Amino acid sequence: MDLINMFLNLVAPPFTFFTLLFLLPPYQALKCFLSLLTFVFHENVAGKVVLITGASSGIGEHLAYEYARRGAYLALSARRENRLRSVADRALELGAPDVIAVRADVSRVDDCRRFVEEAVNHYGRLDHVVNNAGISHVCMLEEVDDVTNLRPVMDINFWGSVYTTRFAAPHLRNTGGKIIALSSSALWLTLPRMSIYNASKAAMFALFETLRVEFAPEIHITIVTPGFIESELTQGKYLAKDGKLTLDLDIRDAQVGIVPVQRVDACARAIVNGACRGERYVTEPKWFRVTYWLNVVVPEVIDWTYRMLYMTSPGEPAYEAFTKKILDMTGAHRVLYPETIQTPEIKTD
Repeated sequence: MDLINMFLNLVAPPFTFFTLLFLLPPYQALKCFLSLLTFVFHENVAGKVVLITGASSGIGEHLAYEYARRGAYLALSARRENRLRSVADRALELGAPDVIAVRADVSRVDDCRRFVEEAVNHYGRLDHVVNNAGISHVCMLEEVDDVTNLRPVMDINFWGSVYTTRFAAPHLRNTGGKIIALSSSALWLTLPRMSIYNASKAAMFALFETLRVEFAPEIHITIVTPGFIESELTQGKYLAKDGKLTLDLDIRDAQVGIVPVQRVDACARAIVNGACRGERYVTEPKWFRVTYWLNVVVPEVIDWTYRMLYMTSPGEPAYEAFTKKILDMTGAHRVLYPETIQTPEIKTD
């Protein structure tokens, strides 16, 4: 066995290099051709049934509006029932033929089962399932006295996607449907103070990459890796180290810093377009794709940049981070952030 591995250590790298050298150009040409076809002959979701988790705000809310404009039937879930009802009413105004709103907590397996069953019982089918529900935290791991306070991040982001997908999968197989999974660029841009959030999004990515093979060819999967998007997460709403949801603009400025924040309606439109074209991956804003390659090619530079911009001296609060000081000195947030996240008003009903 050792001899075999030694042989492969010597042979595999050059063999792979020369294989890619010859095969990559025709492969990319074929991908470009297929991409052109899907751009022209994309899916029409009018009359189809779309299930969206975490639909009471942010990307989930605006995905509901985007699908509504295209004439899709909607099944929406979230924990904040009053807020969810408002989104459902707005979706009806925008063109959705019918909308059902179900209060559900995706971290509870029975809620996910009930939500999927209510959608199928109401409409008789499922065509798109959007795993969007998510929550973030901002704190160093060593600052947390009780690490179980951060468990909701994994329970909602990862296990909520597992539960919903498991119950929806048989119905999606029947319709040749699609799954849209909201992961994050945080799986490669692993910002400090967000370790469990980053891990949950990386876990989501690995889950749906695996399911892409297991569910093929009946179910297609689009994995979305957004950067900083206008939402409650970029409005400063986080899970604190004590396990309580907190609104803190200073912490938001320290985490988002000098990175531009994309408007949520543009992001939602790009996600639905990508799903209808059958794209494997959607990254918004599109320029964020270069950060993946930077992390692959010069990971040490990324680490150094994080330490310089985001880390503080021991005992100093997060809002003393250099990236926030740049914002305060230049007022750059007025240019980099949409107006809705500069002075947010987050409804908690």
